[in-house]
Amino acid sequence: MKKIGVIVNTKRPRAEGILGELRRLAEEYGFMLYAEDAAMAEALGAEQIPVGDFGRKVDLALALGGDGTVLYTARALQGSGVPIMGINLGSLGFLTSVGDTEMARAMEAIATSRVKVSERIAAECRIFQDGNFMGETFSLNDVVLGWGASSRIVTLKLLIDGEQVGTFMCDGMMVSTPTGSTGHSLSAGGPILHPGVGGFGINIICPHTLGSRPLVVPNTSLIEIEVVNAAKELILSIDGQDEYKVRRGGRIEIRKSADQVRFLQLPEHSYFSVLAQKLHWRGSNL
Repeated sequence: MKKIGVIVNTKRPRAEGILGELRRLAEEYGFMLYAEDAAMAEALGAEQIPVGDFGRKVDLALALGGDGTVLYTARALQGSGVPIMGINLGSLGFLTSVGDTEMARAMEAIATSRVKVSERIAAECRIFQDGNFMGETFSLNDVVLGWGASSRIVTLKLLIDGEQVGTFMCDGMMVSTPTGSTGHSLSAGGPILHPGVGGFGINIICPHTLGSRPLVVPNTSLIEIEVVNAAKELILSIDGQDEYKVRRGGRIEIRKSADQVRFLQLPEHSYFSVLAQKLHWRGSNL
């Protein structure tokens, strides 16, 4: 792995300081760097190429920032099979498995091929309005249908493989991959799904009933959400980005994507240690 694409969230306070270290380490190990931004390319001594060319040009991608940077990188590399290593320049960062103080260890691990590969499933979301196909998009984290221009509740119908699960008066609905289960879904009371679990988590957002609970279904399922009643346009958010507006008569289909996302991690990386560190999950003090 000699050709490395670099995507940096320059708004992070620590971004500027880490670029010099990355350039020095790349020269030490003989890596060729590529960047999408001209100023970034100059700072790194890298070749500037469009991010759309990363998939066919680089051997791996470094995403320096937070989880949003990793999600952006995953979408840019969709279908290429190029692995991603997330370097955390923020605070939380479930997807950025390497801290900024571990940059030297990360580059050494890459140079010596001592990295772990974690393959993650993603979702494919197709959007219809009044029976008309509106588009489709890729999601590594979650698909959220809700909110809008007012606080009035909506009525959504949920179907799994064509079978009706229920009709819910609520604020919205979200479907998360195992990767996304520690994000918005967790905050809404959803379960934590290990990356090795072949399933999707489904959460009803603020249901007007005491009997609604999160649901986990196989990732072979076709999940459909229909907007039965809504006095407002709903926002369909994909991985935290507002993608479409959906109104009454809208329908979205969610299924497993044919494209997986590959993450590179340090050899000692532990999923459960990350949970304990990021969520302060310690169990009982005995």
